[in-house]
Amino acid sequence: MEVKAEENCVAHALIIAIARVENDANHKAYRQGPKIRPVVQTLLKETGIDLTSGGGIPELIRFQEHFRDYKIVVYLGLGWGDIMYEGQVDSSKHLNLLYDDVERHYHVITNLTGAMAERYICNACHKICRRDITHVFDQTCSDCMASPPCTFSDVRIPCDGCNRHFRSRTCFANHKQSTAMRKSVYESKRCCATCGLLVTDARHKCNKVFCANCM
Repeated sequence: MEVKAEENCVAHALIIAIARVENDANHKAYRQGPKIRPVVQTLLKETGIDLTSGGGIPELIRFQEHFRDYKIVVYLGLGWGDIMYEGQVDSSKHLNLLYDDVERHYHVITNLTGAMAERYICNACHKICRRDITHVFDQTCSDCMASPPCTFSDVRIPCDGCNRHFRSRTCFANHKQSTAMRKSVYESKRCCATCGLLVTDARHKCNKVFCANCM
């Protein structure tokens, strides 16, 4: 679903996504433009979020703290593994957004399976399978990759080395553990201190995306 607003597009996208999830009668009016503007301004005033320089990971984290009843997931492309940001909350209500890194603009994904042309995509672990009734979610922590998932504590634990935050002290410790067969999460996944993107590739350069085929 295209977000046409030239300013504060991530706030527009979140409000439109919430209206759709809640079957809000204003959903269609929000998509058209004028009626959503005062709602966006109220949201930015309540949260104190400044989007004059755009909305990156720090702003998404603050929006997630505000919208605790929803899980914000932002995709960098239309592939199930292209996740730029995933909110660390337990909620069945997902706000799936698509970030266009060329135009630096957010849009709303109304149907993951349809958008990615797959048979079924699990809303919990983002994996693909043939049918939803045959899918088994493997219950892995999205922060430290431990199984079963770590429980959330009242305070997120920051890591100065990888610029990520973890659910608890145990989760923080888990992400630094490596084995003879696998690198630690600390070694393989980080948030770029400059642009805020989740990075899993050593070739990362801010504001540049590498082609999956020819690199």
